[in-house]
Amino acid sequence: MTDRLHARAIKSAKRALASAAFTAALALTALTLPALTSPALADAGSPLGKWRTFDPDTGAPKTVVEITEADGTFTGTIVELLDDGETVCTACEGDKKGQPLVGMAILWGLTKDGDEWSGGTILRPANGKTANASLELTDGGSKLEVTGSKGFMSRSQTWERVE
Repeated sequence: MTDRLHARAIKSAKRALASAAFTAALALTALTLPALTSPALADAGSPLGKWRTFDPDTGAPKTVVEITEADGTFTGTIVELLDDGETVCTACEGDKKGQPLVGMAILWGLTKDGDEWSGGTILRPANGKTANASLELTDGGSKLEVTGSKGFMSRSQTWERVE
C-alpha cells in the first residue's frame, strides 16, 4: 500500500512541476514577445519602420511616414495623415502635382553612410520644394533627426518612431 501511495505522490508532484514549468514558460513568453516585435526595439539601429512627422511651423503631428529599403536605398512614403490639412499635393510640380499625399514618396535615394543615411532627397508637400536629405537616429532609435539642406542652408526636424 505504501508503494502505491508513494507512486501516486511522485506522479502528482511531477504533474505539479510540469504545470509550474509550463506556467513559467508562458509568462516568460508573454513578457519577451512584445520586446521582440516592437518596432522601436527590433529596428533600433535602422530607420526602417513607421515615423510620426510634425508640422515644422506649428509642431502638430502631421503624417505617418513608413521608411522602407530596397537594394540598399531607403524611401519614405506617407501612409497616414494625422491632421485635417491638404490630402493632395497642390504645391508639387511635375507628376506629383495633384496626387494624393497618402502613398506619396517624400523621401528617396538615401543610402547608409556611417551612422547616418544621406545622399537622398526630401519633399515638403506643403510648399512643393525638395532638398538634399539626411537621417540620423537619436534616443536609442526612438527618434529620427531628418535634415533637408540646399546650399549652405539646412533645416532639421525630429520624427518619432510609431510603436
